[in-house]
Amino acid sequence: MEWWEALLMGIVQGLTEFLPVSSSGHLMIFRELLGVEADGFLDFTVMVHFATVLSTIVVFWSAIWKILKGLFKFRYNDETDYFLKICVSMIPVAIVGFFFKDFVEGLFGDDIHIVGIFLLVTALLLTLSDFFGGRIGRRAPDGSVRGEGPRNGIAYWQALVVGLGQACAVAPGLSRSGTTIATGLLCGVRRENMAQFSFLMVLIPIVGEQLLGLLDMVGGGESFGSGIGALPLLAGFLGAFVAGLAACKVMVALVRRAKLRWFALYCLVVALLIFVLG
Repeated sequence: MEWWEALLMGIVQGLTEFLPVSSSGHLMIFRELLGVEADGFLDFTVMVHFATVLSTIVVFWSAIWKILKGLFKFRYNDETDYFLKICVSMIPVAIVGFFFKDFVEGLFGDDIHIVGIFLLVTALLLTLSDFFGGRIGRRAPDGSVRGEGPRNGIAYWQALVVGLGQACAVAPGLSRSGTTIATGLLCGVRRENMAQFSFLMVLIPIVGEQLLGLLDMVGGGESFGSGIGALPLLAGFLGAFVAGLAACKVMVALVRRAKLRWFALYCLVVALLIFVLG
């Protein structure tokens, strides 16, 4: 992999990790377009994922720091409540990661047409959430608007359902951010609450997923970076980090303004191109 290819794919990863268009799907697409070999690609994937995790921490640092300070007060407060709901949301993907990782990887493989199918599913979810998100679960049977809702804007059951959406997003082409945000909106979570929760809930699963990949690689006798080189890894990391900073901020604003349907259209177009040209 050349350094400019790594930089380009790092930018793609940084943008698509936060924008609801599937980062895994786009990495597969660009890997096919550029003809990048599989040797060392796991190292690259680990590097760019850590870059997007770092960009998330930078964007939401004030919220993360507030949660950490609240936890060390050792009492049940708003911060503890929020952290526990994030933990609940991670249960489904943890089960999939620990017990069904090999099955899922074998089920989907590297078929680019699978990406196209799940991009269509992403488009459907985004469209439904844009039109119906905020209406479901927000009105009482008599048509009146319900009260302020659960603590921190999300209930435990909603956190679990959003977590189920995240577990389904292990499929290539099914956007992690798109699925979690759409699922939350369709469950009645307010737009202003959903974007932050969606991005914070994926931090630990993403890190855990990449650490498992590293352990598998080390267990196979490989050394990190041996198949790709330091310069491409650095270029990919920087591209993903800078693009991730921009995309994360943009996505938070777009969720609040109900602009997800345009990403649904994009996913639809890309899926059709895959079926026609693939």
